[in-house]
Amino acid sequence: TTLAQISADQRQYARAVEFAGRAVARDNQAWEARGLLATNQLRTGAIDAGRVNMEAAFEGDPFNPWFKNTLDLLDTFENFREIRTEHFQIFVREDEADLLEPYVTELAETAYADLRARYGATPPTPIRVELLPSSADFSVRTLGMPGLGALGVAFGSTLVMDSPSARQAGEFNWASTLWHEMAHAYHLGLSDHEVPRWFSEGLAVREQRVAQDRWGFRADPGFLSAWRSGAMPPLSLMNEGFVRPAFPGQVAYSYLQASLAFDWIEDEFGFQAIRDFLSGYREGRDTEELAESILGLDSDALDEAFEAYMENRFATELASTAEMSGPGSPGPAMGLPGAGGSDIGSLRNRARSQPGSFTAQLALGQALMAEGRLDEAEEPLQEAQNLFPGFAGGLQGPLGQLARIQESRGELSEAAESLRRLGELDENAYAVYQEEARLRQAIGDDAGERLALSRAVEVYPYEPDAHLRLAELAEAAGDTRIAVRERQAILALDPVDRADAHYRLAQAFLADGQRDEARTQVLRALEIAPSYGPALELLLEIRGGPS
Repeated sequence: TTLAQISADQRQYARAVEFAGRAVARDNQAWEARGLLATNQLRTGAIDAGRVNMEAAFEGDPFNPWFKNTLDLLDTFENFREIRTEHFQIFVREDEADLLEPYVTELAETAYADLRARYGATPPTPIRVELLPSSADFSVRTLGMPGLGALGVAFGSTLVMDSPSARQAGEFNWASTLWHEMAHAYHLGLSDHEVPRWFSEGLAVREQRVAQDRWGFRADPGFLSAWRSGAMPPLSLMNEGFVRPAFPGQVAYSYLQASLAFDWIEDEFGFQAIRDFLSGYREGRDTEELAESILGLDSDALDEAFEAYMENRFATELASTAEMSGPGSPGPAMGLPGAGGSDIGSLRNRARSQPGSFTAQLALGQALMAEGRLDEAEEPLQEAQNLFPGFAGGLQGPLGQLARIQESRGELSEAAESLRRLGELDENAYAVYQEEARLRQAIGDDAGERLALSRAVEVYPYEPDAHLRLAELAEAAGDTRIAVRERQAILALDPVDRADAHYRLAQAFLADGQRDEARTQVLRALEIAPSYGPALELLLEIRGGPS
């Protein structure tokens, strides 16, 4: 039983099943062992066997909350739909399956193909992906208790994550999260689950950015403050930031730091070095040994080289936030500095005396904006953006406020471009994508509007108006495949006028050459509204065309 728990803690879930099974074979009333057996069977995708053993464990220990919570969750699986693709078994709750299926299946297979090409190998298939519409359920699925707070987890070829509906719009990007977990499936499979956590997590964030530059964690003033103060461990001890965090927020900063390490390794040594690390872990070798044999660096040299990379990469940002020191220092990452707490004169004097201070320039710009002095705010806001070009800050950050100034002058193209740049810095920027789409529509930029709306849907796909507009834009551009997908999404969101939704979907299917599907949809429209003239005309058109 002890070996099973240790194995699970080290992400060796198949080994945990083996040890727990041996414990149960010695004592079939060892309820802790039976629960461990069940939990790890569920983690490795053996759902039916896991349920049988979890029921037995609960029968023997009916006051165990982990067993009870897991069984309650398993009872909900009858409300899920299994969607099979070439390499995946995807489980989505029935009431959102019609909406999510085309997006999830396309993204999953794209991630599989891209990562296969990158790593030159594949994890075991089929890969099971579960999207749970409750963060508490996701936590129970992972640990047996609510409160985990993560977005997704990979047990190897079983991936579990929040559905897009599990959180409010703008809280997370489900597509980026799925790509991250897919990367874990490769790392765990290629290393036989021997890869250290820092390596796998950092590399998965790196893979998010390789897929889409706007995905994944980004350096903010709080992270740079922690780095400058020495609160973040050196590269040779990076796992400490994950397993023994010393201050609030260090785990998230550790994801970022580890991903930056892989930016450096791939840029300096090539991606083959990373693949060699994974192979080395599979052979039972440790990081220190692998760094020396693959990179030619001992621990001290490794730390010094990475520190030099960080100092060079973030030279401007580190200099512009030099007044911040230590983790938890006040700054834009934790609130807007100075705005609201000082008068304009004091903030202006500070900005003049510290022209290279990001926080001073941003505080002055935001204070001026709060007083409606938009023209005066432009210069310090632009300077803040120049000093820390990777800082997002949402619509209240430098680029968001600059867009507001530009729109007030009627410079809609410039405002849209500022919002596009802002959206490139934040994968969760739902409100930013919506604002950009509004401006793109106003200036008649159909391609730009379509891209912005696509990114909004990627974050939160439950807004019917976004799908409607995307469908119209796709139809205008002759993109019949996307038009079909968006018309299907509108129907899945249960519109008030379902007859019209079926009719519009029938039109999209017909334009895409799918006559049988078009006939089905137009008949459904007529079942709801038998005298619906346009649907009757479309049915005649379908019947009169080639079979």
